Amino acid sequence: MTRTDVVIVGSGVMGAATAYWLTRLQPDLRVTLVESDTRYEKASSSLSASSIRQQFTCPVNIRLSQYGIAFLRDAEQHLGLPDHPVALGLQEPGYLYLAQSEQTAALHTAHHIQKQAGADVALLGPEALRQRYPWLNVEDVALGSLGLSGEGWFDGPALHQAFLKKAMAQGVQRLHDRVTGMDHTTAQVTAVQLASGGTLHCGQVVNAAGPWASEVATMAGVRLPIEAARRTVFVLSCPEPLPQCPLLIDPSGWWLRPEGRFFISGAEPLHTQPGLPLEPDWAEWNNEQWASLAHRIPALAALRVERAWAGYYEMNTFDHNAVIGPHPDLRNLYFINGFSGHGMQHAAGAGLALAEWMLDGKSTTMAVDELGFERLLHNRPLRELAVIG
Repeated sequence: MTRTDVVIVGSGVMGAATAYWLTRLQPDLRVTLVESDTRYEKASSSLSASSIRQQFTCPVNIRLSQYGIAFLRDAEQHLGLPDHPVALGLQEPGYLYLAQSEQTAALHTAHHIQKQAGADVALLGPEALRQRYPWLNVEDVALGSLGLSGEGWFDGPALHQAFLKKAMAQGVQRLHDRVTGMDHTTAQVTAVQLASGGTLHCGQVVNAAGPWASEVATMAGVRLPIEAARRTVFVLSCPEPLPQCPLLIDPSGWWLRPEGRFFISGAEPLHTQPGLPLEPDWAEWNNEQWASLAHRIPALAALRVERAWAGYYEMNTFDHNAVIGPHPDLRNLYFINGFSGHGMQHAAGAGLALAEWMLDGKSTTMAVDELGFERLLHNRPLRELAVIG
C-alpha cells in the first residue's frame, strides 16, 4: 500500500475511535492506522483506570463526558459485532470529592459550573455523607460533591478493542509499523515515512500518538506541549466491604475506587520527570499514604497491597486540556492529544468531533472548538482545574 486517504498515527483508543467514526460517517474512506505496539503493552488505553465523571471545571469536558456516558450505556448497539459482543461492565456509583474548610470555595465554584452544564451533582454536608457512607470518616470534612448519575467506571481495554475491531470491520486497515517522519510543505503533509522503509502518501494525517504525540508533531515541524507523565496504580484488598463505594477523591490528593473484589488507588506522583519507565513507583506507597487511607476509611487499616502497575497520562503541560482539530497552517494535520488523564472517558465524543471536523470542516454534534490548536499559538490557556493525580 502506497496511498491512503487518512493516516492515523497510533491505534490506541483515540486513534481507533477516530477511525471508527470516519468510516461510519463516510464508509468509502480509506483509513490506515499505523501502530508499532500492536499488543498495546505500553498504551494508556491498556493501563488506564478507566473511569468517567462529569465533575470538571471546563464545560467542554462536561459535554464530552455526557456524550461519553450515553455512548457507554449503548456500546453494544454502537460497536457490537456478531463474533465480538461488547461487555464493558459499566458501573455508575458516582465520584465523591471531599473538601476541607479551605477547599469549599473551589468546590462551590466547580459545582456551579457543573450544574449550569446539566451535570447531575449534589453538595453534601458531613452528616449527609455519614448517613450515606457510614464507613467513611468525615470528622475533618466540610463538604462533599457527589455525582448522582452519569459517573463511575468501566472496562477501558474492552472499549478500546471494541472501537478497533468495529473500525476494522468497517474497512480500516492497521499497519504494524512506526511513523518515523513526515513529508510536508508549509501548507500540508503529503506523506509519512515508515520504519519499514516505505512511504505512505495521504490526504489527511491524524496525530493520535498518546504520550508520544510531541515526537510525532515534531516530524511536521510543530511544537506540541505534551509529556508522558507516569502514574502508579495500586491494587488493594480490604477485609471489610464498603457498601456503595464511589470513586473517592480525598482532600490530600489520593483517589480510590472498587475494582471487582479489590480496590485500586493512586495519588499525585513523587517523581514528575517526563517519560519515566513504565514501572510502578513503590516509593509512593509508604506509611504516610497508608495512614491517610486508614484515617479516611478506618477499615483500610487492615488493607493489603496486592500488586501495582504504571501507565502514562498524556499530559498537556500548557493547560491540562485536550488538543482537538487541525493545525492552522498545515491544514490536513489533525490532533487528538493531551487529555491529561481523562482521555478514555472522552474518546467516543472526541473521536466523533474530530471525524466531523475532518469531513465537514467543523464538529456539529458537540462544540469542541475551544480545544483547538490555536489557543497554544496565542497563549490562551483553557485551564482544567479538576485533574486527579
